[in-house]
Amino acid sequence: MAILQHLIYASGYATAAQPGIHAFHFDGPSGELLPRWSFAGIANPSFILSHPNGRWLYAVSETSQAQDGVSGGVWALALADQERAPEKLNQRMSGGDWPCHLALDASGRWLLVSNYGSGNLSVFPILEDGKLGEMTDLIQHHGSGPNAERQEGPHVHSAIFSPDNRFVFVADLGIDQIVSYTLDTTTGKLHQYGETHTAPGSGPRHMTFHPNGQHFYVASELANTVTMYDYHAENGTLSEQQTLSTLPPDAPENTVADIHFSPDGRLLYVSNRGHDSIATYTVAESGQLELLSIKPCGGRGPRNFAVSPEGAYLLVANQQSNRLVVLECVAGEPVNVAAPLARAVGSLQVEISGASCVQFVPRI
Repeated sequence: MAILQHLIYASGYATAAQPGIHAFHFDGPSGELLPRWSFAGIANPSFILSHPNGRWLYAVSETSQAQDGVSGGVWALALADQERAPEKLNQRMSGGDWPCHLALDASGRWLLVSNYGSGNLSVFPILEDGKLGEMTDLIQHHGSGPNAERQEGPHVHSAIFSPDNRFVFVADLGIDQIVSYTLDTTTGKLHQYGETHTAPGSGPRHMTFHPNGQHFYVASELANTVTMYDYHAENGTLSEQQTLSTLPPDAPENTVADIHFSPDGRLLYVSNRGHDSIATYTVAESGQLELLSIKPCGGRGPRNFAVSPEGAYLLVANQQSNRLVVLECVAGEPVNVAAPLARAVGSLQVEISGASCVQFVPRI
């Protein structure tokens, strides 16, 4: 039997009575997923985030007052040994509707919750026992965008800390802005620092820094683009350098979802929902991108994906087909890779209701 090298957590849209969070062992050499446990009790845990200590897990409850009769929530869970399902620690209201993303600062003491439906961002302290303390801040965005159906108001979709933990960048799909903040790590208060306007109607969704910390990339859901910025760490500002499409010319209706780098920073991946594919770009030393390929994602609606630590596989949460699928990356230098996402690996896929999030987590 191959050595089990990694631990995977995945989640999706499920009722509170259904298992919504799952754990798997992932075998690096073969790409095989082996189920360990499943957890029920949270409605629509569409995004989860493991604490760096491996003992705590945080999950949104993506609900809304209008549709579900209760606004969104965020849960803290405790894991005794990672081989057994977690136990609930506590729950807090997220401060808005449809919370869809979580981010931890470098200290692991502050959790940010992006509330898509309400267009706001909340801050919670992580207490010594892993529980969520009382909300310390709630930042409300204002405005709209040219897409009347999707940008009628602000829609905070994600937040990310800068590599040095000095700044927080917040993608607001509804107002076409990347808004930056500083976080007072004593009080848990956010202070607006600046804003970067994206193309009108682009709908910025998810963001990532290059591993070298010098470049910043934004996946725009509505425009189906990826935009590269130079990041100026000394003053926390962005300067736009390049925007590329994530789709071939004949693509059907589509919305971009997730974005991640290969571990060595030589490849950038972006997921397409509708075209149901992964766009792969090579990354030059300057940070500039060049489209390498656009390959099927192994299912429908690739909302979220994760790259294995060795860069040999992509694990894709295909929401519409309720599947977590393992895709193999062809080995070799990026410039020589003809089809970096060649195929779904045999039967290496598992059923997850409304699969929406997957991540590699540290072992304890």
